[in-house]
Amino acid sequence: MPKYDTEDIVDIKNRKKRRKNLLKFLIFLLLAAVGTTAYFTRELWYNKLRGIGEQYRTIVNTGRLAEGNFPIDMSGGADYQLTATGKNVEVLSDTYTLYYDVEGNLIKKRQHSYTNSVLCVSGGKTLIYESSGDDLSVEEAENVIYEKEFDNNILFARISPDGSIGVVTTSDNYNCELMIYDKKGTLVYERKCMELVSGLSFLAESKGCVITYLAAENGKLITSVQKLDFSQDGEIWTSPGMNTVGLEVYGYDGGAFVLGMDACGYVDDNGQISSYYSYDGDMKGGYSSNGQSAIIINNDDRRKYIAALFSGGGTEPVIIDLEEPAVDVTVSDGLAYVLTEGHMMAYDFNGDVRSLAHVSDSYTGFVRCGGHVFLKGYNKIDRIDYES
Repeated sequence: MPKYDTEDIVDIKNRKKRRKNLLKFLIFLLLAAVGTTAYFTRELWYNKLRGIGEQYRTIVNTGRLAEGNFPIDMSGGADYQLTATGKNVEVLSDTYTLYYDVEGNLIKKRQHSYTNSVLCVSGGKTLIYESSGDDLSVEEAENVIYEKEFDNNILFARISPDGSIGVVTTSDNYNCELMIYDKKGTLVYERKCMELVSGLSFLAESKGCVITYLAAENGKLITSVQKLDFSQDGEIWTSPGMNTVGLEVYGYDGGAFVLGMDACGYVDDNGQISSYYSYDGDMKGGYSSNGQSAIIINNDDRRKYIAALFSGGGTEPVIIDLEEPAVDVTVSDGLAYVLTEGHMMAYDFNGDVRSLAHVSDSYTGFVRCGGHVFLKGYNKIDRIDYES
């Protein structure tokens, strides 16, 4: 066994103490370096980290009405249609198509001859057609791209982001006829339908679509979805009937969302119903984008007003209780925008409020364009700045 004198023992203890202090100092330097690096790179990670385990910060917009060119006067009353097309706002009145920039400056005013006109916009292009009439036009602010006239009456029509259009008309020998035209107006697909088609949504860069059709089953109207590929005959699949009268269909990569009169639901990409939701009240509006959907429902008898948010097919809805009757709704950039009689709010699909603004007047609808919300009044269009 080694022997140490007193000086050796003291020297050993001092060396251990120095090593321990050196280790502490090195740990301190390491932590300081990590902290300094984290501070100077905080823009890269903080915004992602702060949303974990807590709600996003709610943005409170002023709701102050824009001045200058606003409000835009709509002397014809509430029958005009309002939508956003690219960086502009478009208005369809009983006699004119009008394009405005976000500052309310009139860019283009074009007269039309439709008596029962319908406005559709996608990808910066505009489709205007006469419901129960026989003609339509595809336009931009600068010019009319092309016009078409049909032998039968138009039931409805839709436009895709690349400018393709789908037109459903009446038929002498069938329930209806479906025609698809490319962005140049060339017929690329035609289908004689034994069922009454009630909705259409383009898929896969306009290479196919989903349609809904109505049928009777056990004395009730049901809605089925069909997936079509324009390069082949027949349908890829047909879904079982959903217990509602389908008003609109929204296709996406995972299948389709059906907005019905008294219920809504998802169909997956195998054509099977993956979820179904029945309304407790009157559906006042609904929209879907990239599989995310939002419905607003007013039950005036119970004074219960809700927004139902669906993050995708097969999911249970997130129910938002609203303090006032709901007016309009849309889905954009991963958020659901809800207009009530007193507020404008944006929700994420966890049900958290991301932004809001007080709305002081009575409106019947809205559109988003850039960092603004355009509010549709009875005889005017107002604008508020809206960060979300």
